[in-house]
Amino acid sequence: MNLKSVTTMWEAIAPAVGNHLWQSTLVVVAAGLLAVALRKNQARGRYWLWLAASVKFLIPFSGLVAIGNHLAWWRGAAGSNAGLYVAVEEIGQPFTQTASSAVSHSAPAVASSGMSHLFPAMLAAMWLCGFVAVLVLWCVRWGRISAAIRGSVPLKEGREVEALRRVERVAGVRQPVEMLLSRATLEPGIFGMSRPVLVWPQGISEYLEHAHLEAVLAHELWHVRRRDNLTAAIHMAVEAIFWFYPLVWWLGARLVEERERACDEEVVESGGEPRVYAESILKVCEFCVGSPLACVSGVTGADLKQRMVHIMSEQVIRKLDFSRKLLLSVAALLAVIAPIVFGLVNATPSVAQSQSEAVSATAPAFTSVSVKPSQALSANPTYAGSQSHMVKMFYSPAGYTAANVTLRELIEEAYGVQTEQIVGGPEWLNSARFDVHAQVDKIQVNPTNPKQMEQSRMENQKRLQTLLAEHFKVVLHTETQNLPTYALVVADGGAKLQAANSAATMTGPDGQLMVHRMMMNRSQGQVVGLAAQGASTDVLAQQLSRQLGTPVIDKTGLKGSYDFSLQWAAPENHSSQESEAAPEGAPDAASKASLLSAVQQQLGLKLEPQNGPTQVLVIDSAEKPAEN
Repeated sequence: MNLKSVTTMWEAIAPAVGNHLWQSTLVVVAAGLLAVALRKNQARGRYWLWLAASVKFLIPFSGLVAIGNHLAWWRGAAGSNAGLYVAVEEIGQPFTQTASSAVSHSAPAVASSGMSHLFPAMLAAMWLCGFVAVLVLWCVRWGRISAAIRGSVPLKEGREVEALRRVERVAGVRQPVEMLLSRATLEPGIFGMSRPVLVWPQGISEYLEHAHLEAVLAHELWHVRRRDNLTAAIHMAVEAIFWFYPLVWWLGARLVEERERACDEEVVESGGEPRVYAESILKVCEFCVGSPLACVSGVTGADLKQRMVHIMSEQVIRKLDFSRKLLLSVAALLAVIAPIVFGLVNATPSVAQSQSEAVSATAPAFTSVSVKPSQALSANPTYAGSQSHMVKMFYSPAGYTAANVTLRELIEEAYGVQTEQIVGGPEWLNSARFDVHAQVDKIQVNPTNPKQMEQSRMENQKRLQTLLAEHFKVVLHTETQNLPTYALVVADGGAKLQAANSAATMTGPDGQLMVHRMMMNRSQGQVVGLAAQGASTDVLAQQLSRQLGTPVIDKTGLKGSYDFSLQWAAPENHSSQESEAAPEGAPDAASKASLLSAVQQQLGLKLEPQNGPTQVLVIDSAEKPAEN
C-alpha cells in the first residue's frame, strides 16, 4: 500500500470518523445528564447508561440511518421534511462537505506535494502504533492472570466452598461456580465469560471471619449474575479502537465505579450487614492487589473511600419509579429507533433536494427560460454521429445555454455528478435532446477574478437545479452505493498539460465568459480523441468518466485551466454501435487499456482504480417539458 492509497483512504475515513466521534460525544453527554437525574437511584441504572454510551462508539448513527433508508417505503412524508433533513444532517455531520459539494466532488483534490500524502500516512501509523500498544499492554496483564490460573488448583471442599454454595442459593445462581485456589496475591476475582470461575487467593480465608467470607463471595457472584466481565470486554474493545480519545478512558472509569457500587448495593440489599461488608473489602485490600484488567471482576475496584461512605451511609437507595423508567425508555427510543425512523422517513429527500417545491424555494432561478426539443436531432441522431461534435453547454454572467443535450447531461451539469452516478429515470433520459436557453439580469463579473468566476458558476448551477425542478419536474434523492471508480492523479513523471491562453479560450461569442469548452472527435477509423481549450482537470475527469463508463474522481490537485489533446485506439464500430437510448457506454477491455495508457503517456496523468462508497443520484420521476 503506497502513500497515495493511504491518502485516498484517509479522505474517505476522516470525515466519517469525525462525525462518529461528534455523535458519540453527544450520546455520552446525554448519558451523563441522565446519570445526574438518577444519582439517587440504584447504581445499576447509571451503569447501563454508561454502557449504552460505550456501545455507541461501535455503532455509528450513519449505519442506523442506512437501515432506515433501505427499509424506506413511506415516501409520501418526504416532501414535508426536506428542510428538516438538511438541517439535521448539517448538525449531525459537521465534518462532512456541504450538500452540493459532496455530490459534485466525491473526494477533495489532493495536493501534489509529498507532505499531503505523508500526513495521512503518519496519522494512520500513529493510530496503529497506539492500537498495538494497548493490545500489548493488555496481553501482558492477561498473561499475569493466565499464569495465576495455570498455577491454581480446583477447590472441591472446605469452608470456602461451603460458603460459596450457600451464597449461590441465596443469590439465585443456578449453575455452580467453580473455585480455584491460587498462590498469587491477586484479589478474589471472576475469570472468564461463558463459564466463569472464581479465583481465590491462598491464605486469605485466615484473615476473614465467616460473615466477611460470605460478603466477599456474594460480591463476586453478583459480578457473575450481571455478566460484568462480558460488558467490560466490550468497553475494552472501544478503548483499543479509540485509544486516542480521552473520553473513552473516562467512560471506562465510570463503568468500573458504577458496577462496583451496583454490586455493593445488591449485597447490602440481600441482607448483608454494611459494617461487616465494608470491613471485608478493607481486609481484602490489605492482603491482595487489585485485578490488572477490567474484564476480571474483583472486589477492590473503583474509589474505595467513596465506596465505604456509600456502603456505610444509611440512606435508602430508591428503585426506578415509573417516571424515570419512562425517561430511560424515551432516551433509548431516541438513541436507537429515531435514527432508523429518520432514515426511513427521509429516504427520498436528500442533499440534492427531492421535491421541486423545496428546490424552487431555496435556490435562485433564471429570470427567463426557453426549453425546446433540439433542432439538431434529425441531422445528428446520436451524440457521436458525425466526425466532430462540440458540446454547446456553457455558463455566462447573463445565463446558461445548452444545445442538443439530454436530461442526463443537464443533471450531470446541475449537480456536478458523473454519468454512472445517476440511477433510474424515465426511458427518454438519454435519448430525448433539448435546446435550453436561460437568462438572468446581467451581473458584472470580472473575468480575471477567479473567486467571482467560481461564485457565478455556482449560482448558475443552483439556478439550473431550479430549472430542472420547475420545467422537467425532476424529483430525485441521493444514496450511497459501493461502486468501482478511478482516481485521476498526477503520474510520477509530472503532468504534461499546457496552461490555457485565457484571452483566447475564456471569452466566448458576444463577449460572454465560457467556463469550459470541450470537443470530442471520433474519426471513421480506429482513433478516438478528446480536445479541450481552457478546461479544468475536473472537466477532464467528467469526460473520461463518460468514456470509461465509470466515475472518475479528480485528485490531481491542479487548479488551473489547460489546453490539451488526447487520442487513443478504439474498434471501428465503437461509435456506430452506440445506442441512442444510453449514455456514452464503457469501451471494451482493449479500448479501456488504450485510454488508460494514453492518459498517462500524453497528459502525464494516471487513472488509478479504486472501490468505495460513492454518492449517486436516484431519479424518482421526471416529465418532458412543454415547449416554450
